[in-house]
Amino acid sequence: MNKAELIDSMASEAKLSKADAGRVLDSFVSVITKALKKGDRVALVGFGSFSVAKRSARTGRNPQTGKTIQIKAKKVAKFKAGAELAKAVNK
Repeated sequence: MNKAELIDSMASEAKLSKADAGRVLDSFVSVITKALKKGDRVALVGFGSFSVAKRSARTGRNPQTGKTIQIKAKKVAKFKAGAELAKAVNK
């Protein structure tokens, strides 16, 4: 499902216009992004939680040349599915 299909589904499910559903989705993504940038964790009970994890620097290999390269440390966004979501997916 791409963004346009998600907006269509949200609009029909919530009985909103597509424009309103698009603004709601954009707002949701913006709020989650801002919270993660601050290092906060966002938990949606039953759905899952978004958090930030730190990846330490490490040594990797260029797959084309086999040459060893240094990969810098960075922060990554993580999502952990909640119990209800995991249960629904496995039905």
